[in-house]
Amino acid sequence: MSQNSKDPIGTHLAHSLKALEHAIQDADLLATARKIAEVIIGSLRAGNKLLVIGNGGSAADAQHIAAEIVGRYKQDRPAYAALALTTDTSALTAIANDYGFEQVFARQVAGLGRHGDVLLALSTSGRSPNILAALRTARERGLVTIGFTGTKGKALVALCDHLLVAPSDDTAIIQQIHLTVAHGICEAIEQALMREGARK
Repeated sequence: MSQNSKDPIGTHLAHSLKALEHAIQDADLLATARKIAEVIIGSLRAGNKLLVIGNGGSAADAQHIAAEIVGRYKQDRPAYAALALTTDTSALTAIANDYGFEQVFARQVAGLGRHGDVLLALSTSGRSPNILAALRTARERGLVTIGFTGTKGKALVALCDHLLVAPSDDTAIIQQIHLTVAHGICEAIEQALMREGARK
């Protein structure tokens, strides 16, 4: 019996910790995360919105991130505009039925996205056709495009203005890093916009 099978929970936690430690020491990842926070702050400050997409666990993360922006992260403050395009079952099923699943996000970006908005696309593989289609549509419509992926998804750079690459090829660990970084970005957004509000 392998060590992994004896203690899968402990093994997973150890792998998660190692990946997070790697992320903390990755100067490029940290610089990218800070830049992403600045871009979203600028968009929200200008009255634009954040659109977030993902499949599976990343769909849940998209909803989580949008909720932190619209509701609050840690402090009471004004609501900011963010929308997860993973939640409207009528839109998702109608678009998938009429245009194919590849278009479930692109069609929503076409209808809801405006120049100056930000599209945050979460894709652990960087290869999901519906994510790629949405990024192309966002580019065409003048949205700022941001991607979160793993080490095998670097091809997304061609469609993203800013690409954050989690230092792992394990889906679960990539998602954990994405959400951890996203929480840091949410805090940066909240602090920056609250400071501005306090000065007014």
